[in-house]
Order: sequence, then structure tokens, then C-alpha cells
Amino acid sequence: MKNYRMETKCVQGGYTPGNGEPRQIPIVQSTTFKYATSEEMGKLFDLEASGYFYSRLQNPTCDTVAAKICALEGGTAAMLTSSGQAANFYAVFNIANCGDHVVASSALYGGTYNLFAVTMKKMGVEFTFVKPNASKEEIQAAFRPNTKAVFGETIANPALNVLDIETFAEAAHANGVPLIIDNTFATPIHCRPFEWGADIVTHSTTKYMDGHGAAVGGCIVDSGKFDWKAHADKFPGLCTPDDSYHGITYVERFGKEGAFITKATAQLMRDFGSTPSPQSAFILNLGLESLHVRMKRHFENAIAIASYLEKHEKISWVRFPSLPSDSDYALAQKYMPNGTCGVISFGIKGGRAAAECFMKNLRIAAIETHVADARSCCLHPANATHRQMIDAELAAAGVSPDLIRFSCGLESSEDLIEDIAAALETI
Repeated sequence: MKNYRMETKCVQGGYTPGNGEPRQIPIVQSTTFKYATSEEMGKLFDLEASGYFYSRLQNPTCDTVAAKICALEGGTAAMLTSSGQAANFYAVFNIANCGDHVVASSALYGGTYNLFAVTMKKMGVEFTFVKPNASKEEIQAAFRPNTKAVFGETIANPALNVLDIETFAEAAHANGVPLIIDNTFATPIHCRPFEWGADIVTHSTTKYMDGHGAAVGGCIVDSGKFDWKAHADKFPGLCTPDDSYHGITYVERFGKEGAFITKATAQLMRDFGSTPSPQSAFILNLGLESLHVRMKRHFENAIAIASYLEKHEKISWVRFPSLPSDSDYALAQKYMPNGTCGVISFGIKGGRAAAECFMKNLRIAAIETHVADARSCCLHPANATHRQMIDAELAAAGVSPDLIRFSCGLESSEDLIEDIAAALETI
């Protein structure tokens, strides 16, 4: 599918049925797979042959959908996980272990920030957080001899900062480490981070890729471009023998195009088991088939609503990177000239109390711990997804106490604006 356009990849990527085979991808709802001899199965356990033996590691339905996302991002290998959190954890922990260090943008989804700053810190991996618009010099100052990766979000959730991908990539590569990008909000329809220097891309497929609030999931995609062997001393897990697989060296066996995902599957999925179900993968694929159509509508609704809010007397500020008045407008035009996403962040005059009054008087948009759905929804992050963060951490993440995150669905923009206007009148 490499030479086809995005629309065709969304609909047909990852699966080509043969004569008499199902037109829709089959749901292989099986935990195990039969073999005629122990020798055949032994080759699978030694990674000497490709195939399936236990769905905790790999499943045909899941691999088919991973292949579609891989094609959309322009990567060489991909794997599904049970959630976006699992995808981010695996992507980092695959190369950064106890005693290592990672540089990350401070503008992150609250769950990701907590994963890095609290949970992975307990595992011995330290993170230094820098501003999403940090200069190359500021990023460089955060590096340590034991730094193993740089991490950021294309569009931060919910602060909506646009990461300067090229600057972060240059800083990462100057220090011999990969750049990992969470591309959930932009999706490959609006941004392909590999084209700007990123090395690994993650997704919470629960969001726009699924698009219907039906199945939690995640994905990791490898660009296949980072030269692990050139920095073998930094990445022994990829470049030295793995005793748990009879001394296999992933880079030697699978090359730079396949080593990262193979290790994440063979080691991390085997041991942690954040396994996506075949049924969830099937549902995700249904969402992917319309991703290119939906992203256009999400963005059209968002730009209309953001423009309305920007002029409203009861709104103190609006954050949407595709607005010409937004501080990241130039970066958005550089990396996402055809649109950013369907999420808007804004503040209401009157602070937290006014925000809560506004939200409870909405009729179309529901208050949900969710985003990027076909149905509009909203959230007060300081009271929900970022609730565990202190004020200083909230400020660093770009989350003010009055911030409302509004996810524009696929409804009529006129109806959404009328609903917002009516809710604002109640304040």
C-alpha cells in the first residue's frame, strides 16, 4: 500500500483477501493456535519462524489492524496494545530501564505525565520535563549521559501546544537517541511525524482512530530509520544477546526496521500482557476506514466553534492552534497545514465556578472522561484527568484551573454553537 494515498490506505490498508476469503478482516477469537509438531512450535518460541502460538503476544486480527496503522504513518513495523497508556509505557520502557533517563515535553496528557513522573520513577526511570516550545539549547541542557529517549505529543492534550518536532528530533539525534511522538490528536491524516524526524510514533487508538467510543486501544509504530547499532552502547537490549530468547540479538536478526517492535512484542507483551482483544481490533478497523472523512469534519467544526468563542464576551481565552491568533499558529501551519484536530481548550470569565455552570447546562455535548469521539463531549481537566497534579505541575502542562476541553464531534456546527451560546447565557 506504500504508493497509495491516505484515503485508500484507511479503507484497504493492512488486508488483501484472496479468492473466496472474507472481504472484511476476520476476527480470530482464539487464545491459542495448533501445530503438528513440537519442533514447529519451538521455532516460534525461538523467533526463528513467523506465526502465532498465543494471543497474548500476537494475534492475526490485531496484526492486520497494526499493519494498516503502520501504512498510514509510513513506518516499517507496528503493534497494537490494550490502551494508549500501554503503548507509551512500552515505547519508552523498551529502551529505557532502571537507572536510565528520558527528556520529555512538559505539555502532556495527565495520565502520561503521571506514568512518567510517578510510576516509572518508582521503576528507576527518571524524566526531565522541558517546555514544548523549548529551544534546541534548552532541550540539550536537559540531557544526561544516561538519557535514552526524547518524548512529546504532536498536539498536547489538553493544552493544545504544538510540538516543534524538527527541533526536538535534531536535539535527540545529536545525542544519539530516538524521538518518540504521541500522535493521537493529529492522527496521520493531519501529521506524519516520521516525515519531520521522529523515530517512534504512539497512539491512543481509543480516540480519533476508533472515533466512536467503542474500544480502548493503543498502537506503536516504528519508522525503521533509527540506527540502533550506531549507538549500541546506549541500547544493549536491542544490540546485545537476549538471554530470555536463547541469546538472540534483535538488531542482528531483524534489522533496524523490525528490531524495536519485535523486542517490544517478544519481551514486554510477553511479560506485561497489555494485550488488545481481536474484537477490539476489529472495531478499531471499522473506525479507521472512515478516519480520513471524520478528521476533516472534526476540524471544520472546531475551527467554526473556536472562531465563535474567540469573539464571545464571556470567554477569557481560547486555545486552538489553527486560529491565526494562537501562539502556535505558525507551527501548526508548518506541521499540519490541512488542519490540526477537533479539540478546543478555552477559559470562561468567572473561573472554576463559571466553568462548572457552563458545562452542566450543555445539552448536546456530554461531560465525559473522553475526547475525539463522533459525539461532542467536554471535560474540566483540573478536576478530572489532571486532578493529581499540583498547581505548579498544572502550569507546566499548560492546564489552568479554568480550562475547559471541548471535543467537537460530527454534529452540525450550527447546533453546537447554539448549544454553547445557550449554556453561556446561564452564567
